[in-house]
Amino acid sequence: MSYIDVTGKTEDEAIRKALEQLHMDRDDVSVEILERAKSGFLGIGSSPARVRVTYGQEEPEAPAAPVQPEKKPEPRPQPRPQPKPEQPKTRKPEPPKAPVKAPEPPKAAQAPAAAPEQSVPDDNARRITEFLTGLLEHMDSPAQVQVTETEKGRYSVVLEGQKLGQLIGRRGETLDAIQQLTNYAVNTGTDKRIRIQMDAENYRARREQSLESLARKVATKVQKYRRSVTLEPMNAYERHVIHAALQDVKGVTTYSVGAEPNRRVVVAFDRGEAR
Repeated sequence: MSYIDVTGKTEDEAIRKALEQLHMDRDDVSVEILERAKSGFLGIGSSPARVRVTYGQEEPEAPAAPVQPEKKPEPRPQPRPQPKPEQPKTRKPEPPKAPVKAPEPPKAAQAPAAAPEQSVPDDNARRITEFLTGLLEHMDSPAQVQVTETEKGRYSVVLEGQKLGQLIGRRGETLDAIQQLTNYAVNTGTDKRIRIQMDAENYRARREQSLESLARKVATKVQKYRRSVTLEPMNAYERHVIHAALQDVKGVTTYSVGAEPNRRVVVAFDRGEAR
């Protein structure tokens, strides 16, 4: 592009002179004010305006160099892993086989051992078992009957099972009734009488301990107050337990009064032994 520098009293005058010299319009040029006009004082120190007018076509800019794409470094080929040489497989030594035993000849069949001889119950035990089994079936009781002859003419009967409280009753009254009924049924029509003692859930032993404890307490009371004490009605067996428990106690004596089933034991103060 070309330019000219023109001066004038004012900027407008300098631009007008430049356009007249170039024979161009204002839109065809570009104006750059180099110095503005100064009026000064009374004409002293004044200076004209100075402008630069540029005209003509702009030179085309050189095309920018094309951007070259960056070259990525090519990956280096990786070395292939070399196959490891196969090691020869070592066979584990097999355990020695056990020698095969020759089949043993079949043993001769042994004769079965003879079963131990079981004692056959006598006629009395059989009748006791038959009677009680039928009686318990009528009472819907699952109790089992075990009969043992303790001595000549005396048999111990134990009723075995669970929840036999209904066969014992209050203070053994039901058990005593079954015992009395069994004695009567088995001894009917026989020449030799036998005695049957019946128990269930070890009631007799527990009742005996309770009676012995009661007898000692009553004896102590009789000795202290020197007054007789009459116990509740008991059967013959329970009365016998009271008599036996106090027979060696000094200062007391025992005897029975009344008739069955209300027969009682009296524990009395013995004045003769107390002296």
